[in-house]
Amino acid sequence: MELEVFVAKFHVLKAQGFVPSLRRGNTGVGYTLETLLGITENNVSHPDLGRYELKAHRDGSTSRITLFTFNRRAWVMPPLEAVRRYGSYDATGRLGLYYTLGFQPNSAGLFVDVDEMMLRVCHVEGTVVVQWSLDAIVERFMQKVPRLIFVTALVEKRHGQEYFHYHRAQLLQGTSADVLLYQLKAQQVLLDLRVHDQIGRARNHGTAFRTYESTLPTLFRHVEELA
Repeated sequence: MELEVFVAKFHVLKAQGFVPSLRRGNTGVGYTLETLLGITENNVSHPDLGRYELKAHRDGSTSRITLFTFNRRAWVMPPLEAVRRYGSYDATGRLGLYYTLGFQPNSAGLFVDVDEMMLRVCHVEGTVVVQWSLDAIVERFMQKVPRLIFVTALVEKRHGQEYFHYHRAQLLQGTSADVLLYQLKAQQVLLDLRVHDQIGRARNHGTAFRTYESTLPTLFRHVEELA
């Protein structure tokens, strides 16, 4: 679907006002939008609209979304060593590093440090566990989300069912080290470690860079109102 076709279809949908969700749960807002626009749901890595990824969210939502995962050549400390030194046990007895990290040390002594060149996960003892250059983070961001159509929906509940009014569509494009550095310092981009000890080896699900749905446009240099 070309961008002009999407905009035309979106204007028609917007004029309909509130429409019933076609699926229960968190994914209803995206599934309903895609269905009403005539887009086939896909779970692969290709963009929904040719060159553009499509993302719908509920107005006022505080949910977080994963922008991308990034581990390539980032671990300074071997992951299994980090798990055994700083990990904690979950309810099943599995030892792992499953932490959302900020600037303040967590219970394991891990925290995020960022400057104009690097983003690091450090321990209070001074050890650097993982690190990335800001340029590498920008490159990864542009690989995964170079351009995004971001749709906002008002929500009503009627007799236990959600209704959506898709009232705003924005085209988000491009980012820079300055933009991401500002948002990292503002803790609008969060870091999730996701690795555990799996019978003597590190099982890494990918360090996730996440953000809040409502602040997603602030990560892009160019924001255009489509409808």
